[in-house]
Amino acid sequence: MEKNMETIAAIDIGTTKIVALTGRKTKDNKFEITGFGTTPSKGIRRGVVLNIDETVNSIRIATKKAFESSGIRLNEVFVGIAGQHVLSQKNRCSIRISDEDSIIKKSHLEDLENLMRQMISDPGEEILDIIPQSYIVDKETGIENPCDMTGAVLQGNYHIILGQMSMVNNIKKCATISGLKVKSLILEPLASAEAVLTPQEKQSGVALIDIGGGTTDLAVYKNNKVIHTSVIPIGGTTITNDIKQNLTILEKQAEELKIRYGSALQDRSQDDTIISIEGLKGREEKEFSLRQLSAIIQARMEEILHAVMFQIESAGIREKLSGGIVITGGGSLIKNLKQLASYITNNDIRIAYPSTYIEGQFSDILNNPQYSTSIGLIMKGFAFTDNEVEKTTFEKLNQEKPEEKPEEEKTSNKNSEPKGKLFDNFKTKMARLFDEDEN
Repeated sequence: MEKNMETIAAIDIGTTKIVALTGRKTKDNKFEITGFGTTPSKGIRRGVVLNIDETVNSIRIATKKAFESSGIRLNEVFVGIAGQHVLSQKNRCSIRISDEDSIIKKSHLEDLENLMRQMISDPGEEILDIIPQSYIVDKETGIENPCDMTGAVLQGNYHIILGQMSMVNNIKKCATISGLKVKSLILEPLASAEAVLTPQEKQSGVALIDIGGGTTDLAVYKNNKVIHTSVIPIGGTTITNDIKQNLTILEKQAEELKIRYGSALQDRSQDDTIISIEGLKGREEKEFSLRQLSAIIQARMEEILHAVMFQIESAGIREKLSGGIVITGGGSLIKNLKQLASYITNNDIRIAYPSTYIEGQFSDILNNPQYSTSIGLIMKGFAFTDNEVEKTTFEKLNQEKPEEKPEEEKTSNKNSEPKGKLFDNFKTKMARLFDEDEN
């Protein structure tokens, strides 16, 4: 099968919904979504599996829809992971280049990464990703790619993403019981970033805010590298719960009000707009102003944005956001969020849709911020597959390459003769010499 016709599958296991996609990469480097399935999420809260049976059932429903619509069933899937248990840290390590020519090769970078894995491998934690930041060769700093350089000591700076092992294993277990093998776990904010950020934004410096159902994920890029990630345990369902409690209504009603009338900014003119909702059986209708609803939403949105800015300022990267802030996820659809975010962050804001890279029969449905992570998982899945192919090819070439002998050894072998034959020649010459003396 041609590389651009290979089909892969991905699952986004969220707090409010589970989305399953199948897709393939086209010749013009876009992604055709061939299968799509979604179902309300049960058994998951804020990225953590609380009920395995319910989660498995939701995964089966979503994947069945995706496989049936694509006409193909796949056994391996890429799975998104997020949640408060996901942490990140920065670390560095170094190795000595022992080769005679002291030339740094790709294998040295792999050795450096393996050493980092050993250094930070703690019981109860699993490494989800190791992202190189920069390299140092013999105290020369800021090197992006040290391959083919000459040096005695190679040092690497890394951004490491960790997950609590029990939480990670529960997600893998749910996929396994569903009859699927997890090809790789992918951090969801990095998947969303793949789907909605431009190369120019990643280069100049940008913060991606993905407001999901259970959590708000943050990923910051600079010079095309991830320099910071974090997960904030507040999302769209938190806002729904606030509306439910403050207005004493049902959760379903609160969600409908948020979607239909919700605004991230309140103003006096909203006092004139009265919203009525049906009361429970035998009870009167409930009435409240649009301003009351907006005030509830604004308070929680302000908390989310202030939490994001706290993360950015604590990491010392606020001045690196030349490309501004990009907001995606289902929570980004709330009206007037762009204006509120611009006021709080004092930065340029863009609400992002994953329309740039997708095509196919489902492109209209999926061109929505709530599907940014799902689209990004397909894109990251193909990047993972391409890296695996490249790595396998590199290893095969190294195995097949004949081991060349040094030039001196070649010359020596060419002119040499077996040791026994040399000794016989020596005895013959000595015998002749003694015969000449006697004569």
